[in-house]
Amino acid sequence: MASLLFDRETRERVWLLYAWCRACDDLADAQDMGGALGDQSGADERLATIRERTAKALAGEDSGDPAFDGLAVIARECGLTSAMCDDVIAGFALDAADWRPRDEADMLQYCFHVAGAVGVMMARVMGVPDDDEDTLDRACDLGIAFQLANIVRDLWEDDAAGRCYLPVEWLVEADIPPGQHMKPNYRGPLVAMVARACGHARAYEASARIGAARLPGRSRWAILAATGIYGSIARKVEMAGAHGWDHRAFTGRFEKIASVAAAARASLRPPPTECAELAKGRPLTRRALAERARVKGYA
Repeated sequence: MASLLFDRETRERVWLLYAWCRACDDLADAQDMGGALGDQSGADERLATIRERTAKALAGEDSGDPAFDGLAVIARECGLTSAMCDDVIAGFALDAADWRPRDEADMLQYCFHVAGAVGVMMARVMGVPDDDEDTLDRACDLGIAFQLANIVRDLWEDDAAGRCYLPVEWLVEADIPPGQHMKPNYRGPLVAMVARACGHARAYEASARIGAARLPGRSRWAILAATGIYGSIARKVEMAGAHGWDHRAFTGRFEKIASVAAAARASLRPPPTECAELAKGRPLTRRALAERARVKGYA
């Protein structure tokens, strides 16, 4: 719904970027349009396919997949680079390696790769220049906020698939044995961990709202709408407490419409003054996470 608020040219570019992300995600997880995870054997081969098709597309060659060829179009038009793509693909590589976040920084590192780096690409699609580092940082922050919402919402589904993106250190501190965090007797400490992750999501979302104020009018409206729509998912899970996973949290049609209307009003005024103070609570910024990725060899 938020994408419909962009001007036509930006909207179509955003759709092309999403198509590439969706195709990569489906290949990485052996799934179809984000459905149930498929057989996870052969993950390295699927990751190699993602890298190969992306490299071909960026080199101007026929990748054999329209989603990857679409990436080539917006790369030429918007200045997307192979390094930007590599940052995103590094997230798929972490899953292929059956990686788990050891500490909070690791969790945010994962969020950076699978969503924050996409936020940077989105900002370039919306016309943010390559040298506007602060706005690119804040676009990355929105992706991180969205992924933190994903993590807290999908704890049950991830556990069923043998995955967990909460830091191991958090689980150890709560005295929760590996793989047992969704057991009813650990629901209390789990709720506390979710509140902690949601607190970080609020800080990153506040930072993103500051950056969104610098975008062109239609893009500003679209991004603020997406922020409200997606941000409400984390808020619902947090407010539900121990019942946060009785059913999958989602935003209904009328809630989306309300978020679009609220975003229209917000796009006409400066970001709330409390955003600057909230944004100071971000544990790590894009540049810190990008450097950490290089040091650890993730990208």
